[in-house]
Amino acid sequence: MKYITKKLDFSNQTLEEMNLNSKKFYNLIKKRRSVRDFKKDVIDFTIIKNAILAAGTAPNGANLQPWHFVIIKNKLIKKKIRMAAEIEEKEFYDKKAPKEWLEALKPLGTDKNKSFLEEAPYLIAVFEKKYSIKNRKKVKNYYVKESVGIATGILISCLHFSGLSMLTHTPSPMNFLNTILKRPVNEKPFVLLVVGKPKDNCMIPVFATKKKSFNKISTIF
Repeated sequence: MKYITKKLDFSNQTLEEMNLNSKKFYNLIKKRRSVRDFKKDVIDFTIIKNAILAAGTAPNGANLQPWHFVIIKNKLIKKKIRMAAEIEEKEFYDKKAPKEWLEALKPLGTDKNKSFLEEAPYLIAVFEKKYSIKNRKKVKNYYVKESVGIATGILISCLHFSGLSMLTHTPSPMNFLNTILKRPVNEKPFVLLVVGKPKDNCMIPVFATKKKSFNKISTIF
């Protein structure tokens, strides 16, 4: 098979522009916070669509793009998701979670009640595709978790850049999402993003704003 090559469309910035842009992005993204109190304001769907398209540009194994994004705005479906998630969360808080994990969660004040799943205007369920189906045959996907993780990071960054807030919600297990959202068996829920604008009186734990310094998260050789 002969492949057609295409000239790279690269933004050839000056060193000054590169430094400025990296600083601008850091100053913006460092304000990102996970929130659990959302306004019911209507969000322009175009913003969500653009964020999904941005996520779809993520680097991935062999360009097989092993992801699928399900956007949920229907109130009835959001209610079903909340009810199913709270069943799993009750099991987690009452039986599954080790004492150390519950202690770590205490400052967040979280519990089995997940009202934000209904309050937020959008939920985005991200699925990882273990394999694809082409011409009725299984096609193995490579570096699936790595690829979907990168795509999710771009999605979160784009949503934040657009002025929205979100929560990464991961009840375990999340198999109920396949049933409710009618996704095939080759897809596995990766994360459920809760998306919207935070309430005016939205509060976050102070400890959550403290991030490790450059020297603590990096090593230079």
